Amino acid sequence: MKSDFKFSNLLGTVYRQGNIIFSNDGTKLLSPVGNRISVFDLINNQSFTFEYEHRKNIATFDLNKQATLLLSVDEDGRAILTNFKTKTVLHHFNFRERCYQVKFSPNGELFALATGRFIQIWKTPSATQDRQFAPFVRYRVHAGHFQDILSLTWSQDSRFIISTSKDLTARLWSINSDEKDLASMTFAGHRDYVMGAFFSDDQEKIYTVGKDGALFTWEFTPRQEDIEEAELNEDEVDISKYHWRITNKNFFFANQAKVKCVTFHHKSSILIVGFTNGEFRLYEMPSFTLLQQLSMGQNPVNTVTVNSTGEWLAFGSSKLGQLLVYEWQSESYILKQQGHFDSTNSLTYSPDGSRVVTAADDGKIKVWDVVSGFCLATFTEHTSSVTQVQFAKKGQVLFSSSLDGTVRAWDLIRYRNFRTFTAAERIQFNCLAVDPSGEVVCAGSIDSFDIHVWSVQTGQLLDTLSGHEGPVSCLSFSQENSVLASASWDKTVRIWSIFGRSQQVEPFEVYSDVLALSVRPDGKQIAVSTLKGQISMIDIESGNQVGNIDCRRDIISGRHTEDRFTSKNSERSKCFTSIHYSFDGLAIIAGGNNNSICLYDVPNEVLLKRFIVSKNMTLDGTLEFLNSNKMTEAGSLDLIDDDAENSDLEDRIDSTLPGSRSGGDQSTRKLKPEVRVTSVQFSPTANAFAAASTEGLLLYSVDEVLAFDPVDLDMDITPESTLECLKEKEYLNAIVMAFRLNEKYLINKVYEEIPISELPLVCTNLPVIYLPAILKFIGDFSMESQHIEFNLLWIKSLLSAHGAYMNNHKHLFSTAIRSVQRFIGRIAKEVVTTSTNNKYSYSFLTSTDGKDINNEELEITTGIDNDESESDQKENLLESENDDEDAEGWIGFTEKKTNIPLEVGGDEESDDDEDMI
Repeated sequence: MKSDFKFSNLLGTVYRQGNIIFSNDGTKLLSPVGNRISVFDLINNQSFTFEYEHRKNIATFDLNKQATLLLSVDEDGRAILTNFKTKTVLHHFNFRERCYQVKFSPNGELFALATGRFIQIWKTPSATQDRQFAPFVRYRVHAGHFQDILSLTWSQDSRFIISTSKDLTARLWSINSDEKDLASMTFAGHRDYVMGAFFSDDQEKIYTVGKDGALFTWEFTPRQEDIEEAELNEDEVDISKYHWRITNKNFFFANQAKVKCVTFHHKSSILIVGFTNGEFRLYEMPSFTLLQQLSMGQNPVNTVTVNSTGEWLAFGSSKLGQLLVYEWQSESYILKQQGHFDSTNSLTYSPDGSRVVTAADDGKIKVWDVVSGFCLATFTEHTSSVTQVQFAKKGQVLFSSSLDGTVRAWDLIRYRNFRTFTAAERIQFNCLAVDPSGEVVCAGSIDSFDIHVWSVQTGQLLDTLSGHEGPVSCLSFSQENSVLASASWDKTVRIWSIFGRSQQVEPFEVYSDVLALSVRPDGKQIAVSTLKGQISMIDIESGNQVGNIDCRRDIISGRHTEDRFTSKNSERSKCFTSIHYSFDGLAIIAGGNNNSICLYDVPNEVLLKRFIVSKNMTLDGTLEFLNSNKMTEAGSLDLIDDDAENSDLEDRIDSTLPGSRSGGDQSTRKLKPEVRVTSVQFSPTANAFAAASTEGLLLYSVDEVLAFDPVDLDMDITPESTLECLKEKEYLNAIVMAFRLNEKYLINKVYEEIPISELPLVCTNLPVIYLPAILKFIGDFSMESQHIEFNLLWIKSLLSAHGAYMNNHKHLFSTAIRSVQRFIGRIAKEVVTTSTNNKYSYSFLTSTDGKDINNEELEITTGIDNDESESDQKENLLESENDDEDAEGWIGFTEKKTNIPLEVGGDEESDDDEDMI
């Protein structure tokens, strides 16, 4: 099994704090998720997360107009410059102060930074400039505000900057020294913080928005007596007599709600305002006409942005982690995403590996698409924490257990809860197991030491398995022989034969409390993780322990802020709470309440690779050593909230319970969130695994894309020689040479030009080393190809020739077989849909048998009469081409003129089902 897993994506979290921005083309949305940045492609319905991490949560970031450089700054002022297109980190820099906003100039030559009361202007690093010692060169510093700066706005010509501050003023700054006196201006008059200031499209007006809902319009005009004097003298205009003054005042009147964020699109003159009560409004300036007024919830709108065309608006709310993209002209939502409010408890992969389901303490179950990264559905029927979720081996059925005393079954085709299982008494279920056939579901509880067994078909409680003397911590079914394994805090693991006639139970003794359990896919071995940091492998048939892995030395358990001992002496998290076998049973992935995910080799009992969950210093447990300068006799200085006097009143109000580790405001006045991994699982495709952590749902995958693989090559294998073999009808040599070179265009050409009659011979003589590659290629190629029958014949020929070999080496073909299954599933659904929609048309055509109701022969019109001359036929053809477009795809009969449409697509209901699937 491959072990070179790398971070690929972050799901489950769409927005945390800071600003969000659109790319210049308006198709991508960039959102900060903790100390990383996620990019959502709104056109192609895909997303990805940058691999690099900041030391703390990102405070602000910006993308230049050319979409090449991404500059992100965390809460401590540490910046990372990234090449946006290649996703590579270019430079690290420390501004040594907290940064409130960073903005690139429209021409891309400079960027402005708001640090405290100062505006720093820096030159944008460029490869066209002469090589210099440092990429960041400071150009100018502006000072004049008396409190922290809240926002920055560049003029369209990149000559001026207007800033707003908590000192109730806005200031205009010039980039060029010769315009310094002309542009030096202070805009005063607001009675609360100035949240934003913007230039009009012609830069003749400036709009300033106060936190109290006041909107002032400023214009650069002379006084009335100066205008009259200028008209009398008829001389040149004296610029020195012009100044900025308020020409109009407007107010939002938002019923005690304050302005939280504001932005302005200068091309369309649209002002977008977000309020603390979750409401947002659109105004047309300068007339101050209210265009729309909507709400995205009851929590404050923390940030708002608009794309370059002014059509799409994006809003972010950090309270619940909401991200919203709204098209205001059509009044429709482009994107509506929300992460889990509380920590994630469990995750599971769908049988085809295309979706991941997560469950959390907020009582919600979310279904995530692995490819796109978006949430497909959210289930909210549970009234308490959802402890575990698991798929049935076959079908689109999901099961979940919860502390509300219920186990629920979900239909993922119609997205509904179709069955609810309860016990005879009200108890809390903390673990779950589903029989591979999907007929039986089992659940364990902390309150009762019994295992409850239900029938999925009837929903009735079939049996209660007694024997454990402590809370049942985990359950797992074998995928081969339907044997149930259960583990408990009573230091035993029990094997139950539910479907056998003899109800014999085999208890296996372990040396400590069992925290996690996993059954090998072949059902012959189980692995248990104990409180002492050991992973023990037990053979089910013999009952003997066949292996043991000591994990204590491999676990990275960092220090917490309130710890008075070193991480080396900490016993808090030296164990794993979740383990899972790989597809071939040769590796185990493990995670727990610590900062490490470990991949172990089972036969050799060694650590293959260790993954660091997060480097975010705002989480407890990420640092192995604390700063001794911050440690006092009373504890760490990080626990003191020194920003409370300067923060706003609504930010200081804390409605959560004292000592709560989950919930909204994760400030330093309470315990910081702790880094931990609650669940890990391998993908059924065997090329990825997922981990549910404090930061979100982390996906790690094996990069199987090879640009060039020089294995088994010689001088004669070239693209020219491959095409020559194809031309000489040496199809087997051509396909083998194409896969050796691993050129996609060459593989496509050879694959499509092999005749159908030659497929059995080519597939029979194909070396088995190329089988996984060609099956994977067919599965991926078929999703976009129109040659359905040709692709199916290839698959049939390969399976007929090498089916026995593939059955004996399943682990080599797991990824390829999943790709082929996705293709066949899509084709089957489309064929069934098309057949269903055209059923009556087909019945009518076959029942008429070429005759009308009066049993007269029908002549199918082709547009050409046999008696017409050739010139008349051409004229008729030209006339038919200019007819109504609706006539295309219709069959006409000369007698009855009956038009019967052949439906190719589905009706509205089938389209909805296809979208859901």
